[in-house]
Amino acid sequence: MIIDGFGAALAPSSLVSIVLGVLFGYLVGVIPGLSRPAALSIAVPLTYTMSPISAIAFLIGIAKASAAGGATGAILLNTPGEPSSAATCFEGYPLAKAGQATKALKVALYSSVFGDICATIVLIALARPLAAFALQMGPVEMTAVMLFALTFIAGLSGTALSRGLISGTLGLLLATVGLDPETATPRLTFGIVDLFDGVPLLAVTVGMLAFTEMLVQAEQYLVKVRRGTHVEPAPHRHDQSLSLAEIKRIAPTAVQSTGVGIAAGIIPGLGPTIGAFLAYSIARRTGRPGDKWGEGEIKGVAATEAADNAVLPASFIPLFAIGLPGSVSAAILVAAFMLHGVAPGPLIFEQHPDLMYGIYAAMLVASVAMLLIGRVGLHLFARIGDVPLTTIVPFVVLFCFLGSYLETHTLFSITVMLALGLLGYVMQRFGYSVVTFLIGFVVGPLFEISLRQSLVIAKTHGLSPADHPIAIVFVVLTIGAAVVFARESLSNRPGRVGEGE
Repeated sequence: MIIDGFGAALAPSSLVSIVLGVLFGYLVGVIPGLSRPAALSIAVPLTYTMSPISAIAFLIGIAKASAAGGATGAILLNTPGEPSSAATCFEGYPLAKAGQATKALKVALYSSVFGDICATIVLIALARPLAAFALQMGPVEMTAVMLFALTFIAGLSGTALSRGLISGTLGLLLATVGLDPETATPRLTFGIVDLFDGVPLLAVTVGMLAFTEMLVQAEQYLVKVRRGTHVEPAPHRHDQSLSLAEIKRIAPTAVQSTGVGIAAGIIPGLGPTIGAFLAYSIARRTGRPGDKWGEGEIKGVAATEAADNAVLPASFIPLFAIGLPGSVSAAILVAAFMLHGVAPGPLIFEQHPDLMYGIYAAMLVASVAMLLIGRVGLHLFARIGDVPLTTIVPFVVLFCFLGSYLETHTLFSITVMLALGLLGYVMQRFGYSVVTFLIGFVVGPLFEISLRQSLVIAKTHGLSPADHPIAIVFVVLTIGAAVVFARESLSNRPGRVGEGE
């Protein structure tokens, strides 16, 4: 199966898909205003005619390269292309002002590829064993796991636990729209036939992510125009080689930060933004005398980029093992899997083993493509950051309309996209988590089925703690997480916002 997987990943169609995905991902990362989730939500409809392996490889290429490309704007313009690249500004931009922009870009690229490959290897090693363990879990255990994940995500993604829970509950409520899975009774359809199959997933993701983000970017642009502020021109760039001594100096930081990124990816809700900032904080605390933190320390660039790129492959571990997306990007990939008749979860290794090994091989090939394309196009990608926002916004909005229409070929999907886009804009303005809303919407059907099956088991056989120790553990963890996040909210601590992922 491993040989077959690499054969599928190295087929001409798959290679073309990977290269195109990586190129598009770099463009998304470099251009300020475009994010990884927004790009994925737009790109999913483009995979309709592709084979499953080519489609997933294309989307994975976008997701991986956008994280690496986001460092370009952060280093050259102090404007991160990705929210998760914001921490790279701390050390990358001072390096650019000191005339070492190319050196900083090289450190970012090599650290990104290193973190990505290491996390992919961890994914390959852990996903199947965890899936085998997940198969031993019944509806009660799955309900407890998802309840814990939703609570954890609500606490981490929003400015307050209450707002995160409200967002997640709204997502779960939206997931109930359509025909009841057991009785086929219409629920919350209000007589609209288009809602009998539920709210279109792509319309929701495109509206809440891409269209919402364009509204926010357009608003910020108009504010800058009204105030008469302008973006500073990019500093002069000239090539600076990266010595072997500098590579040895940053290697321990890259390894340490990769571990931080993997942990942030496995735990649902943390995401690359929190992972990157956490890795930067740890690297700075463990720094040595002589480090120039805040003045242009290349170890800071290595820390943030290694962690940022390690999060994505690691977030696929809960997706492949138990069907729970660990990030917004992973949640959007659920739509791509479903589009090609594949349901992510523990049974995917039994039902589609060839596809899984093909995806693993494609992820490794995408890492190599990211390194080659990133190194060759180092200077070219830097110039893409000069694309004006007045060109970006109309172009992306056009794809929002097109992507929503292609899912159902009806204007109803476009209406849903526009409505959810406005809702996402309002939620962001008032501090409600779009991340929690989307993940609640994606896991809603699975959560409902597990909960209803658990209620049937409780009614017929009763629920004994001795029969469900795993469920008891996760219920306790859920209560503990709720208490901790509630205390943080009451103490008025700053919210942990990770809306970019």
